[in-house]
Amino acid sequence: MTTYRVWHRTAYSYSDAVQDSIGQFHLRPRELPWQRVSASDVTVEPVPGDLGPRLDWFGNSSTYFHVTEPHEALTIEASSEVTIETPTYDPDALAQPWELARPLRHPDLAGAVEATEFALESARAEHVPAALAYAAESLTPGRAIGEAATDLMHRIFRDFDYDKTATTVTSTVADAMGKRAGVCQDFAHVALACLRSHGVAARYVSGYLATQPPPGKERVFGADASHAWLAVWLPGTDQWLAIDPTNDQWANDRYVTVAWGRDYGDVSPVKGIIFTEAKTSTLRVQVDVAPV
Repeated sequence: MTTYRVWHRTAYSYSDAVQDSIGQFHLRPRELPWQRVSASDVTVEPVPGDLGPRLDWFGNSSTYFHVTEPHEALTIEASSEVTIETPTYDPDALAQPWELARPLRHPDLAGAVEATEFALESARAEHVPAALAYAAESLTPGRAIGEAATDLMHRIFRDFDYDKTATTVTSTVADAMGKRAGVCQDFAHVALACLRSHGVAARYVSGYLATQPPPGKERVFGADASHAWLAVWLPGTDQWLAIDPTNDQWANDRYVTVAWGRDYGDVSPVKGIIFTEAKTSTLRVQVDVAPV
């Protein structure tokens, strides 16, 4: 069990005044059986004329904001304190054949109704033929769901290069599979497309991974980043096996879960639209995840 202080700052600046800024953020971590949130606060500057916190369709903390005061800079700063344990899973659930993790084919299993929407194609996890074929090597007949999902995770880690220049936020699964490269968001989307193309329910998870500096180096405040992984439904249960193909491991007590959905589009940390005549803008994101 480890307690972390999570700090996330998103700062926009514009070359001309913005008259209206309308947005949404997912920055408050979820309360979960293995994750307790003891404090959480988010500030927006300039102060919004309208601020509406709520739970979204997936149960995530989601906040709408509307800044009507003309501004040339916008800052959203979130700070939370979270205590995390390494998730544990029912060995019998992990040992079930992967074919049972297809809720559309097994709607009578416990949890199948809730899992169904995560077995369907989504905008950023398209069921491209390459994903279907790639997944088939891991999803062999009768193989245990825990073993099959872990094998897929190992293969993506082995076959894909982590390269920040290979993709952009708008890149597709086909792009990442064609280049065999990308970042955590791409690897999560690839894994989702692989599993869902075979009917397996899996969801995109957004949050943070606590990192440590290289040996002999000091921690640099604000040098961390948001992270993405996925969780695969264990059939007949309410458990989801959280796997991280970027780091080739199951999620443990270093993973802070903020939100989950069908893909990145459901749970991006900050998104919105602005009304302005500004020709240029800049964005700076800083994240710090530190043990308390």
